[in-house]
Parts: sequence; C-alpha cells; structure tokens
Amino acid sequence: MTRFEKSFTQQEAIPNDAIEAAVEVMRSGRLHRYNVLPGETSEAEKLEAEFAAYMGVPYCLACTSGGYAIHIGLRSVGVKPGDLVLSNAFTLAPVPGAIEAAGAKPVLVETGEDYCLDLADLDAKAASSGARTLLLSHMRGHIVDMDQIMEICARHQLTLVEDCAHTMGATWDGRKSGTFGKVACFSTQTYKHVNSGEGGFLTTDDPEVIARAIIYSGSYMLYERHGAGPEAEVFDGLRLEVPNMSGRMDNMRAAILRPQLERLDEQCARWNRLYHVLEEGLRNHPHIKLPERPEKEGYVASSIQFALPAFSPEQFQALLKRCFERGVELKWFGNPVPNGYTSRYDSWRYLEVPDLPRTIEVLSTMCDMRIPLTFDEDDCRTIAEVISTTAREVAEAA
Repeated sequence: MTRFEKSFTQQEAIPNDAIEAAVEVMRSGRLHRYNVLPGETSEAEKLEAEFAAYMGVPYCLACTSGGYAIHIGLRSVGVKPGDLVLSNAFTLAPVPGAIEAAGAKPVLVETGEDYCLDLADLDAKAASSGARTLLLSHMRGHIVDMDQIMEICARHQLTLVEDCAHTMGATWDGRKSGTFGKVACFSTQTYKHVNSGEGGFLTTDDPEVIARAIIYSGSYMLYERHGAGPEAEVFDGLRLEVPNMSGRMDNMRAAILRPQLERLDEQCARWNRLYHVLEEGLRNHPHIKLPERPEKEGYVASSIQFALPAFSPEQFQALLKRCFERGVELKWFGNPVPNGYTSRYDSWRYLEVPDLPRTIEVLSTMCDMRIPLTFDEDDCRTIAEVISTTAREVAEAA
C-alpha cells in the first residue's frame, strides 16, 4: 500500500529577506512598535499601510492574533456585555471565544452542505433573536453567498463583522473577502496564508471604529504613530474613554510579514493548484462527496473538506486511523470529543448549547485536511490515492 512520507505540520521556511528584516529589528533592539527614533516609521506601521493598500481600505491595525482582532472588532462596532451576536455553528473555538471575551452571547446559526452558514436559518434567527451583529466566519475558506448576506444584513439592520482567517486573498464576485462588513479580521498564525507564528489584522473603512480599535490595542496616547489610522481629532472624544487591552503586534513579526505580503497572491495561486489536484483525485470516488463551489467564489484553498455521507462514526474512526498509519492526517469535525484544532459547537460548554440538527448532520460526515505549501502536485496525487483506497477498504469491510 502507498504511504505518504511528508509532514502535515511542516510549513515553508520564512523567506530570506524576511529573516534578514527580522534580524535587523533584533539588532536595533527596538521590537516594540512605538519604540522608534524621531522621524522613523516602525515595521508595524509600514505593514499596516501595506495591508490596507492590498485590501483597498483606508484603515488597518496589526494585532497579536486574529482572535484578538475579532474581540476588539466586536467591541469597536459597539457590542456590549449581554448583547447577542449571530455567528456560525461550524467554526473554530476562537470565534465564539472572542464573542464571550466581549461579554456577549453567541446565537449559533445552522450549517449547510456547502460548509457555510445556512442562510434561511440566519434570516429566521436575525428576525427572532433581536441580535444586531453578525460575526460571519468564512470557515476553512468557504465563502457564503455574500449578495444574500448583505441583503439579510440590510433587512435586519445587522452590523457585519467578517472573520477572514481562512480567506486572506480570496474574493466574492471579484471583491476582496473582508471588504463587505464594517470590520474584517485576519490571522497570520503559522497555518494561515502568511506566517508570523501568531498575529492578525483588523481592517475597516470607518474612522471611529479604527480609532477605538487602536486604543483598545494599547496605543497609550501614541495613536498618531499609525499611518493606516484616522486623523488625530477622531481620537479626541475616545482617548480617555476606551480601555487599553494590550494586543499590539511587535516590529519583529511585522518585519517577517512584510516580504510575505508581497508574495501573497502567488502563494494563493499555488494553494489552489494543489487543491485542484486533490479535488481531481477525489471527485469521482463512489463514497466521497466534494462541495460545489459557487462561480462567484474566488477561493484560496489552503485546506480541503469532503464528506463521506454513508459512513458511520465507527467507519470514520477506522478511516482516520488507517490514513494516519499511511501518513495522511485527516481531521473529523464530527468527533464529539475535541481533537487538536477541531471541536464541535456542543463541546463549548461556556455557551448555552443549542440544538442544531443540520450542523450535526453535516459535521458528522465531514473530513478536513490541511494543504501545506511544502507539498507538490505529485504529493497531492499520492494523498488522494491513499484517501481513495482507504475509503474503499473501510466501506468494503463494513
């Protein structure tokens, strides 16, 4: 039986120019973003301006993580303790965690077969819950119909906050993911589209929202050192009212990210080439179902998801075990026990866990797999062969 030998957690090396930039910051000793010489622009400030330009928006804040960006993004658009926030039931734990950190309560929305939130359930819960904010997670890079999202938000007067941790560089109908809502939040954690270990961005076109976010991030009274921030007078009514919740990005991480940002679109194209090879290898399998991606979705597929609709929980455990023994690491979001980065909504016990039968149905048959850029197209053909053969074996054994 074919065995795959490469690691699913090994990322590409940081580019040499990024390493040199980080070393230069270390030599200077000026790692803190506000520790600059007169007339000098910090690496963090340069990165913010460059990411804002990439997104085509006026304002950007570099943060310690994507989860932190969501937390202060919610606070910056006016979410208060006790408020209800609509959000995906299928997402990663930092998303409801950010809602909880803001003192709000999630209203979880059912999941469709496309792995996006169910629009009919969103419409119904927006009408019945009284929530005024939608935290939309583009989970695993799947973009829901944004035309319908904007119509629902307008009809129910919802403020949209986008979690774009998995859609940096992606588009809907030619428009960048992260430019639809009042706020967008991105991650630069190791397994995202640019890698600083941990980190994130908050972007917006609203001057008061970014002013609040900058103060929340711990700017002290140094908010003028944000080249992708608003004019100083925007801070006048906020600077003594908004609390400091320190979560600034440092200059070393910013230095590592700036050269990567220049290569982002090229990296996104590489991910999609690998995804297409995997998709081709799994598409016609009798037991595997791949999601249909809308024509308007310009996705960045740094991972792949697929369903085995007829498999039982025991068959999933057998599939995962055999694939792992053959070098292929699959994750199963249907597992009722959290494992690694995967957890099902009903394991987040700090929430009032709702009954979401459609989400359970979808997740109970779904597999998830990272696609590191250390893989090549031949690697993806081998992986597809391992998954295909193993799925047939497990089905026949049953």
